[in-house]
Amino acid sequence: MTPTTLLLARHGQTVWHAENRYAGVSDVALTDTGRDQAEALGRWAAGHPVDAVWTSPLSRAVVTAEPACRALGLVPRREAGLRECGFGVLEGRTLAEFAVDDPAAAEAYRADPVGHPFPGAEDPRAAAARGTAALRRIAAAHPGERVLVVAHNTLLRLVLCSLLGIPLSEYRRVLPQLRNAALTELRIDGEQTALLALNLPTCC
Repeated sequence: MTPTTLLLARHGQTVWHAENRYAGVSDVALTDTGRDQAEALGRWAAGHPVDAVWTSPLSRAVVTAEPACRALGLVPRREAGLRECGFGVLEGRTLAEFAVDDPAAAEAYRADPVGHPFPGAEDPRAAAARGTAALRRIAAAHPGERVLVVAHNTLLRLVLCSLLGIPLSEYRRVLPQLRNAALTELRIDGEQTALLALNLPTCC
């Protein structure tokens, strides 16, 4: 197969992310800053070759991709496997708030977020598997092309670890944050994955 280049972008800032709250599967709107970040991603796309755009079905990802799609004249495709992880009891809350209620569980999560996810949360291993499968499907559908993929911070970090052979339990330490609307570039060639760039800014 001809290698596919995937340009992974986290969606723009949301109201909850501005307050460091876990959004997960909740549908939270972008802030004004988030919309500006989406426009910056669109300007970047206008100056770079991109053959297709895929997004998570959550509105914050869809809205972030809209300026790029306008600039490129492309219709975005949605992939359910790219949705963010569900965070259970942490949806809409901060880790600090959770630590007040259950300090032991919060400390266990900090030590190993995969072995000790939040109560009621999606199993991070299952999230990594579905996200990895989604990216592999997208790559297989676009051999030799460049594809913009707009999704989410935790899901993409888990998937990056999965594709690059990094233990999933290390995702928060090795990849502390994907910045809003920044780009991470991967080359996928069959079962082989190469990381070409991480957290490239699309605006000032």
